[in-house]
Amino acid sequence: MEGFEKIELSSKSAPKESPSFKINTPKKEKRWGFLKGRKNLTIIVVVLIVFILSSAFVIVLPAQKVYKSAKVTQAQAIRALDALKKQNIDLSSSELAKTKEDLTVTQKDLDSIGYLRFIPLVNIYYNDAQHLVKAGSSGLFAAEVFLSSLKPYADVLGLKGQGSFVGGTAEQRIETAVKTMDKVTPHIDDIAKYLEDAKTEIDEVDPNHYPVFLGFGKIHRSLASLKTATDRGVTFIEEAKPLIKVLPSLLGEPEEKKYLILFQNDKELRPTGGFITAYSVFRLDKGVIHVDKSDNIYNLDNTIPNKPKAPAPILKYLPRVSVFNLRDTNLSPDFIESMKTFNSFYDKARGKMAVDGIIALNTNVLVSTIKILDDNVSAAGMTFTSKIDQRCDCPQVIYELERSISTPLSLDLRVSDLEAIQAGRKAIIGDLLYAIMTKALKSSPKKYWGPLFQDLVTKINEKHVLFYLYDQGAQQGLHAVNADGKIRSFEGDYLHINESNFSGAKVNLYVRKAVTQNYEVKGNDIVKTVVLEYKNPRPASDCNLERGGLCLNAIYRNWFRIYVPRGSKLIDSRGSEVKITAYEELGKTVYEGFLTVKPQGATTFTISYKLPQDLKKNSALTLLIQKQPGISDEEYSIKINGRKNNSFILKSDQETKVDLK
Repeated sequence: MEGFEKIELSSKSAPKESPSFKINTPKKEKRWGFLKGRKNLTIIVVVLIVFILSSAFVIVLPAQKVYKSAKVTQAQAIRALDALKKQNIDLSSSELAKTKEDLTVTQKDLDSIGYLRFIPLVNIYYNDAQHLVKAGSSGLFAAEVFLSSLKPYADVLGLKGQGSFVGGTAEQRIETAVKTMDKVTPHIDDIAKYLEDAKTEIDEVDPNHYPVFLGFGKIHRSLASLKTATDRGVTFIEEAKPLIKVLPSLLGEPEEKKYLILFQNDKELRPTGGFITAYSVFRLDKGVIHVDKSDNIYNLDNTIPNKPKAPAPILKYLPRVSVFNLRDTNLSPDFIESMKTFNSFYDKARGKMAVDGIIALNTNVLVSTIKILDDNVSAAGMTFTSKIDQRCDCPQVIYELERSISTPLSLDLRVSDLEAIQAGRKAIIGDLLYAIMTKALKSSPKKYWGPLFQDLVTKINEKHVLFYLYDQGAQQGLHAVNADGKIRSFEGDYLHINESNFSGAKVNLYVRKAVTQNYEVKGNDIVKTVVLEYKNPRPASDCNLERGGLCLNAIYRNWFRIYVPRGSKLIDSRGSEVKITAYEELGKTVYEGFLTVKPQGATTFTISYKLPQDLKKNSALTLLIQKQPGISDEEYSIKINGRKNNSFILKSDQETKVDLK
């Protein structure tokens, strides 16, 4: 180039390249590239810091305010619920009003960050929060209407609070309350509307927005449970509305109603809860109960002419009974079906009285009611309590009733007429029921009525009280609250074990049963094994009539039926004294057999069957267990491939999930 001279260097004279020279230039270039990368990284970090700080002020801090507000509202709602559990209407109303105020604050705090609905991803959770707060508001409105409807009846129901019917006798207060009930029952429509609004909001929230694997498991499960509970609540209210609307009519306003009360002895277990041993006719006139008739079932049975031949199970397993008696008509495990059969006989009885429905109850109701009434009720010249009587190791009221109405098993029919002796027994149960009602009505409502009402609800839930009313709307409502003793349709696994004590003795005082269910997945099939373990630890009773023995404990002659999903296939069974027969009934597959349990003995029955193919091996199989009426506190266990998965005491119908994985 111009201005420069060319310099020739020989290879020999050329100086060695310095290592530093060779490295310097690229080092310089790399250093500047590195610095350029660090500048980019710095910019990114600065942007992130600014974003985080702005998020803290724009999103996180306001969201924390909403969270704290929501926690305050939740705590206040719990206080309102506790007040309601304590049956304190006035306090519940006060706490509910405070909850509404707190929820209003939460709604305002949530609205203050409404801009979050425009931010992708964040808007999902903001919208969920809005839906849940609105659902809470609708739920509070429903609770408010409910409490305001209940408040005038606080004293009549024995609840804490100042009711509107505080003057006059207990009967007068009940009468006034029932007369005004038709002004309150329409509010059920308002409650249903608010609950439907709450359901609509909750349906907009997807629990899958909160994945379990990201640590949102508790939120996911809570939302799923909330959706299920809301759906069931709305369905329940809709189905129960007809019952609530006709409640004044059912209580005898404006026209009186009559109900046939059947007393089922659960210590001699039969399909619907016990052997039908006595009956009464109750008349309700504006809520006040009158006993028009009460008698032993044998007297009514003796007025029925031309009885048909007994069904096969009675002929096979019930000693010395060849005809079909009224007292044995509750053979179906479905209470409604049994009562239809009962009515076909009752209609032919000379002692029949026209009634508006049938209500069945058992000894569990008597024992708990007497306990509430100071554990002391006098009737028919006797005093009854719930205290344990050493003669039977059972409540004293049970022993006295059995002593008064039972006939020893070993009665010699060659010299005695069983029906004549039974018919001659005093109808002591009717006297006792009347004494119970008299004591309850003569007391202050606040003393007994609240506990009695709560106990009635519990006994209905545990299937110790069953209803069959001829008013279709009312019966539909009773079905909604599971008070009709029906065998229910169910999509999923199902189990109902139904037993009939055909021994004539009151063996169910002592026999205990434990039920184990084991699931095994075999290829494409689900194989289920059910094991029934019976124990009778007590020695046999003296059943000799001449010696005046009371036949409480003897050999348990158990005609049993196991109801499982329709389409199940029997694989094997062990423990039945007759061959297991399989058939379909009430929408189920039924396995029928017979076994005995001796005093101070034990018996085990095992059955295996394949569940229907439409019950696939999902991660969670839904199982409904329907409890037999009259049975109390049976132990149930669930196993998966022989390993215990769950165990519980069955007190009422129970739905659970079985994880087969």
